[in-house]
Amino acid sequence: MAFFGLIGNDRQMAGSTYSKRESASDKASRKRRENHRRTLTATARQGQAWEDGERQRQDHGGRRSWRR
Repeated sequence: MAFFGLIGNDRQMAGSTYSKRESASDKASRKRRENHRRTLTATARQGQAWEDGERQRQDHGGRRSWRR
């Protein structure tokens, strides 16, 4: 009946059994940071493309009046 030995020793068990494992909240925050870094390049490229298009529209007066 090993179950009865588990009652009341949560802190002791957490200190020994799970000491080398990453906590769930630490793991979730690490995953969020990694995902954020992964999408930065694509977001920056999208912003740059929008900025280039906007600058072209301002300089040339839109699509209809664009002269070649």
